[in-house]
Amino acid sequence: MTRISLALMWLCHWLPLRLLAPLGRGLGRLIYLFGRSRRHIALTNLRLCFPDMPEAGRRALACRHFAAFGRSFLERGLLWWASAERIRRIVRVEGLEHLESAKDRPVILFVPHFVGLDMGWTRLTLELGMVSIYANQKNLLFNSALYQGRMRFGDSLLLSRQEGTRKAIKAMKEGKPFYYLPDMDYGERDTIFVSFFGVPAATITGLSRLARMANAIVIPVVTRMERDRYVVVVGPPWQDFPGPSIEADTRRMNAFIESEILDMPPQYFWLHRRFKTRPPGEKGVY
Repeated sequence: MTRISLALMWLCHWLPLRLLAPLGRGLGRLIYLFGRSRRHIALTNLRLCFPDMPEAGRRALACRHFAAFGRSFLERGLLWWASAERIRRIVRVEGLEHLESAKDRPVILFVPHFVGLDMGWTRLTLELGMVSIYANQKNLLFNSALYQGRMRFGDSLLLSRQEGTRKAIKAMKEGKPFYYLPDMDYGERDTIFVSFFGVPAATITGLSRLARMANAIVIPVVTRMERDRYVVVVGPPWQDFPGPSIEADTRRMNAFIESEILDMPPQYFWLHRRFKTRPPGEKGVY
């Protein structure tokens, strides 16, 4: 089945984006209709984060999210097989000067989990070498395709989560920005409970700790999916970060993610069990 799926993705990558995008949205809507478990997770997240939104509104938002997710999944074929020239045409970068002005120190690119983040990684590797950490997929064939697709361009380094952050810090100090995705629930290790849309969420403190350990500058990167293209927005370096405490830094991180979500709510990765880990004595929500 995986080989058939990869073959279909390869065939679809030849299509122009104006045809590929609606195919991806259609795929996402099918997943919404038939993926009961994932639909339940997304709707639970939305109920927790937007309790005042009518149920019909949350369901409509979830459907739009699945459409965006399906499109991002199918359009990975562009990242894995399209030419560098085509990727440059489809994915525009704004704010690259912020990266160029920070070359005198290690850099952490803070990347929240929006559906366009893979587009952001690949597009930026056309400009510079980076380092990132990835989670191995259970499907070995898909895992191989994902790894090879992410390593097509530039002098980049992709580390498995099992290798830890030590090698990532070393690469940062050697001049490779760290494309860092710290906004998922990875369990209790190295986490504190910080508000996320008013709900206590187990949040890793890595952004603050790594910035302190490496004396690194933090630069936010958010990739927006638009109708006929993607836009990678490289923000200005955060001032006064790290701040007075790891707790304050982690809350600042979540507040930034919240503001970006409110700007484009269908594009955040609502399929993840963001509130899986609960404070002691609190029941599970899924």
